[in-house]
Amino acid sequence: MSSATDTVTRKSTTSGPTEPASVPSPGAPPPHARRVPVTTARVRRVVRRLPHLLVSGATRSAAIVALLLVWETAPRLGLVDRTFLPPVSEVARAWWELAADGSLADNARASLVRSFSGFGLAVAVAVPLGLLIGWYRPVADFLGPLLEVFRNTAALALLPVFVLLGIGETSKISIVVYACTWPILLNTISAVRGVDPTLLKLAKSMDLSAPRLFQKVILPSAVPVVFTGIRLAGAVSILVLVAAEMIGAKAGLGYLINASQYNFAIPQMYAGIVTISAIGVALNQFLVAVERRLGSWRLPAGS
Repeated sequence: MSSATDTVTRKSTTSGPTEPASVPSPGAPPPHARRVPVTTARVRRVVRRLPHLLVSGATRSAAIVALLLVWETAPRLGLVDRTFLPPVSEVARAWWELAADGSLADNARASLVRSFSGFGLAVAVAVPLGLLIGWYRPVADFLGPLLEVFRNTAALALLPVFVLLGIGETSKISIVVYACTWPILLNTISAVRGVDPTLLKLAKSMDLSAPRLFQKVILPSAVPVVFTGIRLAGAVSILVLVAAEMIGAKAGLGYLINASQYNFAIPQMYAGIVTISAIGVALNQFLVAVERRLGSWRLPAGS
């Protein structure tokens, strides 16, 4: 009897105190049963929204589908000369051939590097400069006449000047920087000057310092208008670069379009144009997503 008692005592001593097992509250479902309704609710929500998404997608793509149908049928019916406007199927075949031999990727890569480099430099320079000009009146008075002179000088008008810099990357990136700077700069200045005066008075009544006022009031209010300028600059960066590549370049989408025109390879020319359009749409959608991300605080909670 004593040995059995010692054994029990030894087991209780070595095992240590045991925590009581968690007992679910009466009426509460088990954890796995709790996850099932959440997943089911999400699936039901997606299923309910599916018809709306399909209708919305069909509505948005209807115009593009109609354009493609007209593009395909008009040359085949003789409504337009297919020598100068081949059917879209021939353009798609030429696009696939360019993509298969790697020439499309090489030219697109050259254009994207130039365009994004100039676009990024323009954003890095124009946004801080626009904030400074819009917020500090002495800076605006000092730089105002100079801005008025250059803002009315089109980038393409200065294209020969930039070509004098050479046919290398410097001239092309420089003209992209110049063309992209003005939409961003002017929209940033307008955004800072267009902040609600009542909001500024309210913030100043709370004894906010100038840096805190700029951080908490000016910047959030200026984001939508600034991004409007950035989106405009994104489109300009591609268009101006293509024009520059048509004059002096050995690679790029503009070079591809120009060379195809000289060689009378019309489907390849249209393939390059379609590629430029696709890149522009993708860049714009990316900037829209970034704008929504940064300006999500302005949206209602249920949107």
